[in-house]
Amino acid sequence: MTIQERDKNAVWHPFTQLKTAPLPISIVKGEGAYFYDDKGNRFIDAIASWWVNLHGHCHPYLTIKISEQLQTLEHTLFSGFTHEPAVKLAERLLGRLPDNQSKIFYSDNGSTAVEVALKMAFQYWSNQSISKTKVIAFENGYHGDTFGGMSVGARNAFNLPFSKLLFDVIHIPVPVHGQEKVSLNSLNKALEQHDIASFIFEPLIQGAGGMVIYSPQVLDELIYNCRQKNVITIADEVMTGFGRTGKFFASEYLNEKPDIICMSKGLTGGVMPLGATACAQFIYDKFLSDDKLKTFYHGHSYTANPTACSAALASLDLFDNPDTFENINRITESHKRFFLKIKLHKALIDVRQLGTIIAFEIKTDEETNYLNSLAGNISDFFIARGIIIRPLGNVIYILPPYCISNNDLDYIYKTIEDFLNSL
Repeated sequence: MTIQERDKNAVWHPFTQLKTAPLPISIVKGEGAYFYDDKGNRFIDAIASWWVNLHGHCHPYLTIKISEQLQTLEHTLFSGFTHEPAVKLAERLLGRLPDNQSKIFYSDNGSTAVEVALKMAFQYWSNQSISKTKVIAFENGYHGDTFGGMSVGARNAFNLPFSKLLFDVIHIPVPVHGQEKVSLNSLNKALEQHDIASFIFEPLIQGAGGMVIYSPQVLDELIYNCRQKNVITIADEVMTGFGRTGKFFASEYLNEKPDIICMSKGLTGGVMPLGATACAQFIYDKFLSDDKLKTFYHGHSYTANPTACSAALASLDLFDNPDTFENINRITESHKRFFLKIKLHKALIDVRQLGTIIAFEIKTDEETNYLNSLAGNISDFFIARGIIIRPLGNVIYILPPYCISNNDLDYIYKTIEDFLNSL
């Protein structure tokens, strides 16, 4: 039996209708911006393996540092114990995060980083015997697949079977260009209620919602208004962190800093699962008490896994090298040039670009969303040409590892033009 046949017999894949899906491609090797399959075909990883890979696959420095850690301490429980990689990583993250961030809580993926943030916000009020149980979030958002993450995300195909089980959230319009006042007015109306615990958002760009972009100026105003009403603000930087938007964190574009920041995906350079939630000191302080019921009773078996922390530290080492941001700036400028070239193409509704992310919304007879039937055609077209692109319905996007070459970017751009011209 082939590995694909064995896979079909034993494996359940994510976000895949397995009755109709083709057999998966068997990847046997990764190197730089490339994957290689079991037939010897090479593919450009144009989406950083679901937005996680920063420095390229099998980066030698990352693999060496992980190997070194495995030879000394692979894992330890983190309740009542600590270790150098976790402490050092927290210190270095706090050195990169906005100045108002004070503590790091570890988990193991983006969904749990968000879940931790929501629970922190809810319990912050509960520990003060204040009844605040509602959350404000943007329409169209995606914050993961745990029940808290689904609740604050958009109500859509991702979570329809669970809709009756999700907690109530006030969803407000995304403040895209031309809709800023509508969004602000909706937030201000929601803030008239006295039971709002927090406001959660993907800063400046919504990922799974179609790479929808909005301005830092309007987000500053939204955060400021929340602060005036004593509402905790949560930035979901799971996708936007670690250079994706052109700055280390998207929150660096803001004057008003979030109270809680969620991280994962690129945190380890895309090598190992790890999540982290940072919070301001005033939040942490409300969990310090002689009353044990005010403890934050949340944890994971692999919280602060030393090997994953070492991978994250190695990734941060690479950020200390000027080459990393030179590559980020190079990709950003390349995207900008292609944006100007392609933005008026007759097959496009819109082109959106921020930092190393560029997205192309294609005209179809269907609504723009994840279930748009054009997605399958897009995937097949690009795979046949040696490019891995997993579209968001009728939205093609590029979000590459930072090591990608200019030649590979140009080839991806040309292939996008070829696809648009074929419509």
